[in-house]
Amino acid sequence: MNFETIRGKALDRVPLTFDEALWLYETVPPARLFRLADALRRRAVEEPGTVTWQIDRNVNITNVCISGCTFCNFHCRPGERTAYITTPEAYDAKIEETLRLGGDQLLLQGGLHPRLDIAFYEELFRGLKARHPEIRLHALGAPEVAHIARISCLSIGETLRRLHEAGLDSLPGAGAEILCDEVRRRISPGKPSVAQWCEVMREAHRINLPTSATMMYGHVETPAQRIEHLLLLRDLQAECPEGHYGFIAFIPWIFCSEGTRLEKEGVRSRFSPLEYLRLIAVSRIVLHNIRNIQASWLTVGKATAQIALHCGANDFGSIMIEENVVSSAGARNAFDAEGIQRAIREAGFTPQLRDQLYRKRDYAAALSRQ
Repeated sequence: MNFETIRGKALDRVPLTFDEALWLYETVPPARLFRLADALRRRAVEEPGTVTWQIDRNVNITNVCISGCTFCNFHCRPGERTAYITTPEAYDAKIEETLRLGGDQLLLQGGLHPRLDIAFYEELFRGLKARHPEIRLHALGAPEVAHIARISCLSIGETLRRLHEAGLDSLPGAGAEILCDEVRRRISPGKPSVAQWCEVMREAHRINLPTSATMMYGHVETPAQRIEHLLLLRDLQAECPEGHYGFIAFIPWIFCSEGTRLEKEGVRSRFSPLEYLRLIAVSRIVLHNIRNIQASWLTVGKATAQIALHCGANDFGSIMIEENVVSSAGARNAFDAEGIQRAIREAGFTPQLRDQLYRKRDYAAALSRQ
């Protein structure tokens, strides 16, 4: 392999081959890799000296899930004493607090609940929008959409259309983990296959529903499978109809193992900042058609996330007023609005509040809205 040849392809936005991408990830010295990724970041974003951030809240629709993921401590089975479905009153209180803090969005996550069908989500979304029309709903994920379609006897396309009409504003990349069926059978046996995950995203792109893409790495997958994941996302984005949103952002994060079934099976978190930074850099290089790469401070911490801004990432994510799932497996990092802006400035950038579509928001105006 020749680095300069690959560098030229990357700068010209020519898709890299699997072998080229894997060679970059495993072999190229960090300084050269990071310089290339930073150069591509500067070309991809309109304001290279700015790093975006967001204020939103992760709210769990329910903690009941039948997917059997071995990396998740949060879920419970149907009928367990701790099972719940969030009430309208609880949503209202959480939304009002989010708005007071300048937020504009709920990231609604749940699980594969055996009884919550399309009618439940239509009623939920319509109710939230009727009571809080200013709030955006970044909700569900490909596994939940596929599950809702199955138990409602609907196609994926019809399910997404109905959810969108009911108030769904954008679709998170949740449930991607590693897009390799061998890995998925090991860590998330009840979730849809890679083909089904892609079908949901492909249909979302077709109806111009904005989406994001994710990767949870650092468990049972190989480096080659991480690269396969990136190439699949790149190729899926290339299918997106011209003028449609497609994948707006890519967010990789490290597996947190504390107390999980995977940990009991001997698979533990082994976080390497350098490995994470290499993944950020290669993501920027490979995903030439996805503009925004997010640094996941929640799982890697402030310092590593700050360095990631010089290795290809252009977004610092959300302060996440509330987050329960990753935190239940050992993620302990936290930011408030002032802290996240200070961290961005310390890294040498100007912070810019954004919405889910990466449109600028004015922080002072967001706070004064109440």
